[in-house]
Amino acid sequence: MLSPERLQRLQRHAERLRQRPLRALCADSVRARDWSLSVGPLYFNYARQDLDDAAMAELIELAVISDVKAALRRQFDGEIVNVSEDRAVLHTALRSDVGEGDVARAARTQALAALARMRELAREVVDSDITDIVHVGIGGSDLGPRLLVNALRRPDARFRVHFIANVDAHEAQRVLAGLDPAHTAGVLVSKSFGTRETLLNGALLRDWLGATERLFAVSANLDRVADFGIPADRVLPIRDWVGGRFSLWSAVGFSALLALGGDVFDELLNGAALMDRHVADAEPAANMAVLHALLALWNRNARGTTSEAVIAYDQRLAQVPAYLQQLRMESLGKSVDRDGVPLPYATAPVTWGGAGSSTQHSFFQALHQGSERLPLEFIGVCRPDHDHLEQHAVLLANLLAQAEALANGQSSDDPQRHYPGGTPSSMLLLDSLTPEALGTLLALYEHSTAVLGHLWGVNAFDQWGVERGKVVASRLEPAVRGDAADDIDDPVTRALLQSFRRD
Repeated sequence: MLSPERLQRLQRHAERLRQRPLRALCADSVRARDWSLSVGPLYFNYARQDLDDAAMAELIELAVISDVKAALRRQFDGEIVNVSEDRAVLHTALRSDVGEGDVARAARTQALAALARMRELAREVVDSDITDIVHVGIGGSDLGPRLLVNALRRPDARFRVHFIANVDAHEAQRVLAGLDPAHTAGVLVSKSFGTRETLLNGALLRDWLGATERLFAVSANLDRVADFGIPADRVLPIRDWVGGRFSLWSAVGFSALLALGGDVFDELLNGAALMDRHVADAEPAANMAVLHALLALWNRNARGTTSEAVIAYDQRLAQVPAYLQQLRMESLGKSVDRDGVPLPYATAPVTWGGAGSSTQHSFFQALHQGSERLPLEFIGVCRPDHDHLEQHAVLLANLLAQAEALANGQSSDDPQRHYPGGTPSSMLLLDSLTPEALGTLLALYEHSTAVLGHLWGVNAFDQWGVERGKVVASRLEPAVRGDAADDIDDPVTRALLQSFRRD
């Protein structure tokens, strides 16, 4: 955990470095080479982060004295690390055997059995006359599979997969328009099978289909699924040791497996396993996930930045920032430690971003000449899956140019044309956007998030803050429908309810 003394030392390093331009730090060709590492198809270069060797040594020492490696081992082996819910956290067992001991081995056996069942059901769907799959889920039951399908789907895919997440029925209406219910199947994903949005959208889909024989469910609650009308032989399991935002590797990814094929899904799992093994074995100074987390901590706590931007220079990865918003902010958005004690430092910067080069024409003006030097992470793909090489060259040139210009800036006597520079960034490069490479990238983000949770002393695997809004919404539903609102104490809510009822 980050001690007050360590925090002060880091902040003193940051203050010292404010006197030295970032471009001066990055002018060293040795640093450009050495401040990087690769894991399989993923290359990570952090030479443009705003710290020097002394500050980096301070961060590495924090990781060592915090015993990050042992904390990761406890998680991999199935110890209770989600203390508020008394649960193990074993999403790594969905794709690798890095866990040791009976708990981890049992989880791995369950994961392999679930994957085999996914394949059986997929074969049934492939052999049918179904052409379209509608995936219904929200949060972790939507963002991961949606990302996989958008990133890896091919024009000749056996199925077209569509997603419904928002309880706003306009989304369902638009998705279903033009589909034929006789050739459409639905996949409802909810661990508890009690998520209000998913049940409402699922009922809408069930009614539109006119039957339940083309509905599948992914859930841990067989009784509720049966009450909904889906028999047990069309239900895939999700275990309590898999959190929603870490679940795309599980049966939650069934729609992605249908869209991409079983071999592609296997390659995705293999890529994640590659990162699992690296994170389990590598020492902090050479561990990609640990370094990634330490740099995020440096920017948040030493430099005092409030957000982090992720820009993917590949349109197929446009969903990555949204996926990371849940992974990072739901995991780390805590202001008390595991024991409920208020933290003396900030956590969870706001994660945001988009796809380059489009975003250069929206918010990059503020990045170049605004009042804050916000850290960025750039993601690039070296080799495209198309033959339009001139366009890909322009895309990669923009990727490199933005990182360089933001870091180095440019002086001008005209204040309107002065670029201060000093914006730190990291670069993540994939050889190509293969399933293995995507699995490696996403597993990096998962492990980095877990390491940050450990360093900040928070439980990165619960999300109690999400529940409060659900409770209040349930209480307000009758009033929104027009029932009496006498039990609503909040005066602003009462006024807003009245505005709903204006003729």
